Amino acid sequence: MIQTTKLVFSNFKYVLLASVIFVSMVIGLLILSEYIFLEPYIISHLPVGTELGFVLILILSALSGLVIPMNIFRITILKSSKQKMGGGIIGSIVGAVAGACSCGPVGFAIISTFGSVGATATAFLTNYDVPIRIIAIVILIVTYFTTVKSLKIECTLNT
Repeated sequence: MIQTTKLVFSNFKYVLLASVIFVSMVIGLLILSEYIFLEPYIISHLPVGTELGFVLILILSALSGLVIPMNIFRITILKSSKQKMGGGIIGSIVGAVAGACSCGPVGFAIISTFGSVGATATAFLTNYDVPIRIIAIVILIVTYFTTVKSLKIECTLNT
């Protein structure tokens, strides 16, 4: 497992991609979850009792930064077989979107335009913010292990 991860990240291109994904997701999710404020100055605030949400955002961003470059590496190996490459990318996208879907005031403003259905969705996202992120992390972990397993098989066949 570690050997497969080292294989992917031995190329600087994938290390750079993972770093960009991690930093952009952390900053984006922290802004949307109101841990970072941009006006009147850039201010960071971690209210008491929200530490778990903050840690989940960091874990979600780190896993996305790990899994997405691995799947892109996998795609470059499997250029000819589109059916084989679909599962890993779908898992990465679902995991990242599920973690970001409880995105704070921006998402709530958009959802609230849908009336009572929007109010129900807003209440759901507010109440289940942490479980949704935990589910997203589980999806990304499963995607990581399936990608590693797939890369072990494909790299053995291709070498």
